[in-house]
Amino acid sequence: MTGLSAMAAPAPSDDYQIGVFYFPGWKNHQPHAPADSPWDRLKAYPDKEPALGWYDEGAANVMGRQIDWMNNYGISYVVFDWYFGVGDHVYLEHALAAFMRAPNRGNLKFSILWANHDGMPKSYDDWLMMVRYWVKYYFPRPEFMRIDGKPVVYIFSADELKKQAESFGSTSKELLDRAQAVAREGGLEGIYFVAGSGANVPMISSYAKTSGYAAFSAYNYHQGPDRPAQSHSYIELDRGYREHWQRFSDRGNLPLIVPMTSGWDKRPWGGSDDAEHDKSMSTPQEFKSHLEAAKNFMDAHVALTHRMGVICCWNEYGEGSFIEPTKKMGFSYLEQIQQVFGETRTVRSNKSE
Repeated sequence: MTGLSAMAAPAPSDDYQIGVFYFPGWKNHQPHAPADSPWDRLKAYPDKEPALGWYDEGAANVMGRQIDWMNNYGISYVVFDWYFGVGDHVYLEHALAAFMRAPNRGNLKFSILWANHDGMPKSYDDWLMMVRYWVKYYFPRPEFMRIDGKPVVYIFSADELKKQAESFGSTSKELLDRAQAVAREGGLEGIYFVAGSGANVPMISSYAKTSGYAAFSAYNYHQGPDRPAQSHSYIELDRGYREHWQRFSDRGNLPLIVPMTSGWDKRPWGGSDDAEHDKSMSTPQEFKSHLEAAKNFMDAHVALTHRMGVICCWNEYGEGSFIEPTKKMGFSYLEQIQQVFGETRTVRSNKSE
């Protein structure tokens, strides 16, 4: 599998570039975490216990093993959920910091998903401070994921950024243009912004492109683009994803980094408003069918997808979206990725283990 830094989008590739989102919510006493002692909420669901146990997220040995597992089973990049809050603070950065310290970090590329669902930015200063942080601390690193020479930043919700920009008299285009200027001032070619969005018009047919986004993707979906009701099974959830993919093909005007999912079950965090939605977890075989559908879509739409995809998620245990090995399921979810998208690769284990 070729490295993403060598990939010049939109050049089609015979290789599949498969990434995974990483939720850094498993360290105790962290602002913005969903619970003060998050693993305690999971212990009522022993089937979700990681193979590493209730680990110390951010520890060097933990991240080293996670990097090896991702790399061994065909994952080529990891996208860390990234939080920036009131008071100009970066939150939940411990896992990303561990990645940047890991001796085996060169086996993967990394990117960030700005989780912009907390009302930020509230001003131009907020926005520029955040972008300058990326330019200073992340973008210069050789492991940072680039497409067409530009560092890649996923934005959780393009709709939310639009709303926040308008709240202080700006537009998404103005903010993204300013970010590009900051990046160029830092010696970069620019930033490859990925708009998090469902397959909704006019976002995918006009707004995102004219605002300066380079591609689309999504963290997760709960139903198809034309379905008001959330899924009540993984089969329904899978169908919804396929409907989004097709709508992007029919109506979108930017590349799509194909979003995929292992399922949904929010019971550890208190449950979904529709309790039946929490029955949307997959079996390994159902997950494999979902991946095969994504692969077939990539192959049929190479100019749209460039055979790139991203899976939700490595470790969203509280929402039921995880592929990290667990004591119950072992490596079965990673094995499906390996079987569908590529061959298993063996690397030397991190000596810090």
